[in-house]
Amino acid sequence: MTREKRKVSLVGWLVRAALALLLCAVAAVAVANIVTVGATRGQVGTVASLADEFAGEPADAVVALGASVYADGTPSDILADRLEVAVDLYKAGAARAIIVSGDNRDSHYNESDAMKAYCVALGVPSEDVYVDHGGNTTYESMYRARHVFGAERIIVATQAYHLYRAMFTADCLGMDAWGVACDKGAYDDQTAYSLREVMARTKDFYAALLRLPVNVGDETVSLDASGDLT
Repeated sequence: MTREKRKVSLVGWLVRAALALLLCAVAAVAVANIVTVGATRGQVGTVASLADEFAGEPADAVVALGASVYADGTPSDILADRLEVAVDLYKAGAARAIIVSGDNRDSHYNESDAMKAYCVALGVPSEDVYVDHGGNTTYESMYRARHVFGAERIIVATQAYHLYRAMFTADCLGMDAWGVACDKGAYDDQTAYSLREVMARTKDFYAALLRLPVNVGDETVSLDASGDLT
C-alpha cells in the first residue's frame, strides 16, 4: 500500500471513529433525558393534590431549590415562585418542614439565608425552615437532603424544566419524591435554561445511577429539631 493510500485509509478510520463517538454521545444524552422525564412524570402534582396525598402523614420536607438572589437579598422571580409554592405546600399540611437549599459561593452571595427570610416573611415559623448552605448543585441538594437532613419522603419545589432531574436524583438516592411545578409565568432566559437542562439532566442521570458520594463531613441535622447548617 502506498503512503497516500495509507493516509487516506487512516483518515477514513478516524472519521468513522469520530462519527461513532458522536452517535454514542447523542445516544447517551437522549437516553438520560428520556428516562429522567419518563420515570418521574407521574410524580408531579399540585399543592392541592399533594395536600390530599399526604393528609395525616406529611412528607418530611419540601425541598426548595435555589436560584438567583439580587444584591439586596431579594429573590429573583424564578426563586420567589419556588419559595411561594413551598410555603403553600407547608401551610396545606403536605410537609412538616421546608429545606431551602442554595448556593453560597462566597461571603457576598447567599441564596439560602435569603430563601429562609422570604419563607419566614410569608408566615412559616423560623424553626420549620432549615437552611442548607451546601446546595451548590441540584445533585448536591438532593444528596444532602437525604444524607445530612435524613429526609426519606420529600416534595421538590422548582420549575417544570428542572423538576424531573431533581426527582429522578432523589429517587436514585433512596427517597420517595414528588414535585410541584412552580411556573407562574414566563421567565427571562427560559430558552437558555431549558437548553442547559438537557446537559444537566445527562450529568445528573449518570451521577444518580452511580450514587456518586458528596463530601458532607460530619454535618447532620434532624428534621425533628430546629437547626441550620453553618
